[in-house]
Amino acid sequence: MLIGDLLEGTVRDHPDRIGVDFLGRTWTWAQIGEYVARAARGLQDLGLRKGDRLALCLPNTPYYIALYYAAARIGVVIVNLNPLYTERELTHLLTDSGACAIAVPDVAEIHGKVLEIAGKTALRHILVCPMAGILPWLKGLGWRFLKRRDHARIPARETGGVRHVRFDDLIANRAAPDPVAVAPHDLAVLQYTGGTTGIPKGAMLTHRNLTANALQQQRHIGVDLPPPQRTLAVLPFFHVFALTAVLDFSVLIGSELVLLPRFEMKAMLATIRRKPPTMFFGVPTLFIAINALPDKDIPDLSTVIASISGGAPLPHDVRHTFEARTGARICEGYGLTEASPVIACNPVFGEARDDSCGVAFPGTILEIRDPDHPERILGVGERGEVCARGPQVMAGYWKRPDETAATFIDGALRTGDVGYFDADGYLYLVDRIKDVILCGGYNVYPRLIEEAAYEHPAIEEAIAIGIPDPYRGQSPKLFIKLHDGTSLAPEDLRAFLSERLSKIELPKAIEIRDRLPRTMIGKLSKKELVEEERARAAQ
Repeated sequence: MLIGDLLEGTVRDHPDRIGVDFLGRTWTWAQIGEYVARAARGLQDLGLRKGDRLALCLPNTPYYIALYYAAARIGVVIVNLNPLYTERELTHLLTDSGACAIAVPDVAEIHGKVLEIAGKTALRHILVCPMAGILPWLKGLGWRFLKRRDHARIPARETGGVRHVRFDDLIANRAAPDPVAVAPHDLAVLQYTGGTTGIPKGAMLTHRNLTANALQQQRHIGVDLPPPQRTLAVLPFFHVFALTAVLDFSVLIGSELVLLPRFEMKAMLATIRRKPPTMFFGVPTLFIAINALPDKDIPDLSTVIASISGGAPLPHDVRHTFEARTGARICEGYGLTEASPVIACNPVFGEARDDSCGVAFPGTILEIRDPDHPERILGVGERGEVCARGPQVMAGYWKRPDETAATFIDGALRTGDVGYFDADGYLYLVDRIKDVILCGGYNVYPRLIEEAAYEHPAIEEAIAIGIPDPYRGQSPKLFIKLHDGTSLAPEDLRAFLSERLSKIELPKAIEIRDRLPRTMIGKLSKKELVEEERARAAQ
């Protein structure tokens, strides 16, 4: 299938059904289909052709949906960019991808960064997407007159070889786009890896990769979901989990997309009350944040049919607390950018096992291979590197043939994660290979330490890393954030952990912090803590 087929089928079958809700303003699927066709025509009028790269530096808005499906229709490749990226990060990704056009909201902070670096890249066009144009009337009026200092200043003329084009002008031509021969194996998205270590690499995701993963999710759920469904889209589409599991999947089944441009708890709770979702996708930090709410603010999510957690391991106490307080069941899944991204998930209507990320997605083959001898496949219960095969696995890394070759073994994608299967085929992740702590010849897995820490009722968040140890080489150190209004002494926590961990796993040091570092999409991040400890050891 092609990405455009997902939308085309829903527009054909449900033209009058509400497809998108953005802060209270709605569009039917027929209207979304028209926006997509006119945006595709507009991109062609700008000179974009099959294989050209269009960067989307947008929050979750109707603009993102229109441009994503428009680009897919005419064979233009999407490059996803986080609007919070720094100028240095944007420069690298735009240069590496060779994007010739970029879409940004008319927000000064975002537009200003792009304009500053545009001349250092191959950009020829900046597509300006005005926020007032998609807001309900009263909110749009407020944006126009009360938020003037946040408005981007758009040059009237071409600047530094870069031309600004407003979205309304882009879609002004009502003629149909020229037909383009697009095939399932054609490149659709350059999805850059997080870059927590090294330089971010562009995973080449094809139309087949992305549509397959949406279809796999439909098959994994395993039942025909009664219409109409409603998806709360709070995870950002520029992240591959939301791109496939939220956007493409919702379009495939015709589920109304209730968009939030960013995660803000008060706004999210108000949106849930206004439009109770039946589909709710999140990362563990989102569920942790909801669990931390007082009883009066806990949302009623009893309408939710499917709720999937991804992006990071989900501690079992977080899952159980969320389910008990909200009435919604969470299924933990597992994936990676290079696999579009989902390769395993707990059953939505079957048994979800604690600390497991579930069974292989339909059409996916998972293997556990010996990290030291990857040609050897291990058996049930043996720990090794998780490897995956399936229609969702990427074509390779953009312009990096050597790194592409290194990330495959016998045609299987090497995930870099250590895991094992139980007798029923449930996958359990132990940790990232690169995060394993080497203590005097023993492998210590940070995730096991974190899971033990989460069992303490005072702990809200936990990160374990390895620190230099003159005797063992490395020792574990645990960083924690406590729930508001609680207290916990490190020695008391160490006593608590000693009943759950071996002596070699017990943290040598415990540090309590007011906050723990996160990535730009809200996942807890080890990178900053590792760098801090490395600098401290070098002093």
